Amino acid sequence: MIVLDGASKHYNGNTVLDDVSLELGDEGVTALIGPNGAGKSTLFGLIGRLIDPDAGSIRIDEMDVAKAPSRDLARAIAVLRQDNTIAARLTVQDLVEFGRFPHSRGRLTSVDRDKIDEAISYLDLDGFRDRFLDELSGGQRQRAFIAMVLAQDTKYVLLDEPLNNLDLKHMTEIMKLVRRMSEELGKKIVVVLHDINFAATYSDRIIAMRDGRIVADAGRDEIITPEVLGRVYDTAVDVREIDGRPVALYYS
Repeated sequence: MIVLDGASKHYNGNTVLDDVSLELGDEGVTALIGPNGAGKSTLFGLIGRLIDPDAGSIRIDEMDVAKAPSRDLARAIAVLRQDNTIAARLTVQDLVEFGRFPHSRGRLTSVDRDKIDEAISYLDLDGFRDRFLDELSGGQRQRAFIAMVLAQDTKYVLLDEPLNNLDLKHMTEIMKLVRRMSEELGKKIVVVLHDINFAATYSDRIIAMRDGRIVADAGRDEIITPEVLGRVYDTAVDVREIDGRPVALYYS
């Protein structure tokens, strides 16, 4: 279980995460939604020790994130940030191998190579192993990054806005993949999403944030309502039921 207890973060006197206490990792797929500046990416950064909290604590399976050895932390949780800066002239094979570094420390074993092969095959990238990242489409490149995360072989996976800059077809493919990883591989996935309807369709739990705080935390039928979404996004949102599923409609 990922447990945040009173986690807070401030930048230049501005509070971006405000005394958040939260448990994650029970459900298969948890979606974080909310407007820009709500604190979603900051929350991810604290959990993955990419940034330090100004107050509070974070634990992963009773391991104190602030004190845990980096290698132990990387074996428990994988974080895929939205601003990946890995060199474009890496091949898919090279990229996915990075996922094994917490285990291999750069000396790949037969177990590491099996995990790499499994991840590449699971993401349907066998035909792209030797292609450079800048030769791939946006959807293929995002699958390669997720393969790297999968090769890391952690219980918890955090994906920060994995649908950014993708078209509708590839957004759908990525979310179906996230769902499969949860159901078939038992991964506990937390994903930041801007599209409310993708959150409603593919997640088991939705956490809505605004101004650094948790506004609502429940299943889709309790979150995808005009009242909750209006409070989160400060705009009118109509919700209709289509094929037994709530669908949010936005208008000005």
